Amino acid sequence: MISALVFDMDGLLLDSERIVKRSWEEAGEVMGIARMGEHIYHTLGINRAGRDAYFRKALGEDFNIEEFSSLASRCFYQILDKEEMPLKPGAEELLIYARSFGYKTAVATSSSRDYSIRMLKSVGIYKYFDGGIFGDMVQHTKPDPEIYRKACEEIGMEPECCLALEDSSAGIRSAHAAGLKVIAVPDLLEPPKEVLSLAYRRCDSLHEVIPLLREGIPRNI
Repeated sequence: MISALVFDMDGLLLDSERIVKRSWEEAGEVMGIARMGEHIYHTLGINRAGRDAYFRKALGEDFNIEEFSSLASRCFYQILDKEEMPLKPGAEELLIYARSFGYKTAVATSSSRDYSIRMLKSVGIYKYFDGGIFGDMVQHTKPDPEIYRKACEEIGMEPECCLALEDSSAGIRSAHAAGLKVIAVPDLLEPPKEVLSLAYRRCDSLHEVIPLLREGIPRNI
């Protein structure tokens, strides 16, 4: 049976993508770019390098990525000064269940290490993880399988023994390619059918994962 859980973070554990979208929209307004927040739908699950490559392609080589990133970051933390980072429904309950029943746990997120640890600590769930691989620790962004392979190595588990929990198409493809069983929990964007077909299950929230673990999820063969 499955003996380890590997979690994406943004949009899966943290309800952060909506805040990011708002911060991009505000930064775009300062720069005179309409509907900048809509670009998030094309960058879900990928790291900073992949996102910047998308911006250059979509907005042109003249797009000032550094200015935008600085503005968006400032807007993001201004929002968090007024609002708490919300956890996704069922996130802490699932992590507590995993810890109680001896599952190894890891994070495999495209976000940077410093940001990720800061956010996970701020909502009180960093303590539940045995390890993590972050977007600035890999050469290739999701959907490449590198990050999931490294996350499994980080906690000393073979991919076929691990269950990945993902919200994005890029993340589902990444985990599947690495040999993990995947549960899809969509957030801002519903993955297409051909991507969902790679998943073991599709759930509406992390609350639905605990009953599946109780029933027993067979490891990949």
